[in-house]
Amino acid sequence: MSIRAIALELYRAQKKVAELQKAIDASKPSEAEALGQELFVAQREMSMLRKMLDGEKESGEFRKKFDGFGGWKA
Repeated sequence: MSIRAIALELYRAQKKVAELQKAIDASKPSEAEALGQELFVAQREMSMLRKMLDGEKESGEFRKKFDGFGGWKA
């Protein structure tokens, strides 16, 4: 996926989170719980996209496994 596509998805996710937060603020308490769950999912998606865009990894352990391969120089 290109950086531009990830950035667009991140922008959409940020808009969705903002809309859900506004909806929770304006909703009745009975509706707020369902919207809160949807907000949680949207925030997780936004976080994942942010990490993808920033180039962060969930764990550096996978990369450490391959530090010993010094023969891969081009």
